[in-house]
Amino acid sequence: MGNETPSDYSCFKVEVEAGVAHLKLIRAESFNSMTRSFWRELPAIVNDLDRQGGVRAIVISSTGKHFSAGMDLSVFADEGITGGEPVDRHVAAEAFRHKVKGLQETFSCLERARMPVIMAIQGGCIGGAVDFATACDIRYATADAYFVIQEINIGMTADVGTFPRLCKLIPEGWVKELAYTGRKLPAQKALELGLVNAVFDSHEAVVAHALETAREIASKTPLAVTGSKVIINYARDHSVADTLDYLAVWQSGMLAGPHMAEAFAAKAGKREPVYPDLAPIKAGI
Repeated sequence: MGNETPSDYSCFKVEVEAGVAHLKLIRAESFNSMTRSFWRELPAIVNDLDRQGGVRAIVISSTGKHFSAGMDLSVFADEGITGGEPVDRHVAAEAFRHKVKGLQETFSCLERARMPVIMAIQGGCIGGAVDFATACDIRYATADAYFVIQEINIGMTADVGTFPRLCKLIPEGWVKELAYTGRKLPAQKALELGLVNAVFDSHEAVVAHALETAREIASKTPLAVTGSKVIINYARDHSVADTLDYLAVWQSGMLAGPHMAEAFAAKAGKREPVYPDLAPIKAGI
């Protein structure tokens, strides 16, 4: 596996060890609200890890009392959303559409990443943080965690990914109740609905479990893991027939006999298997 050098950002601390990248939100004093820097840094970090090929799983955790309070109010003000009248509101609206799509891309890169993304959530997961969480593959939470579609409480419709993804994760009736009322969804109820995979007593325990799961994933062959992620996401958005056809095409090109042979040999020899990393992705032509 690759041994990438850890990097620090204004909103994140990034550490990579044994094929697992740990992205930690570090603005606890501001409840990890999502400033303009957050929206730039997250896709830059994830896309870089994705291109490198040596990272086999990503864990995202946070610091302080709350996972994240969502969009920082300064972002709304900076974009002129809360005041001011554009010269031509129709032209401005078309431009604003592209800004929203840029924000959406911040989380969509998690869904497209070749490796699984696991989130460990403590305290409040509010507003944009719900968009963030729903784009991840696996979510764990502390017993005091809760989710809030905060946008309805500040006079807007959630627009960065909550609805298209949350509707695929929990029953539609619950999505509507949360969206229309802005009520909190406690961790235990989120577990019952399937939004989170497990609930833990402490922040330390939930992060430890997320990292343990990531290390377990990293021990598998990356090609089969990324194939599983691609097909699961494809199945979510397509019919059974279309997915079966796509899976057949995928396997015709990427069913790796040598990787399977290594798995069998490692089991017989009572040792850990050794698999190649995914190849780095080079930018440009």
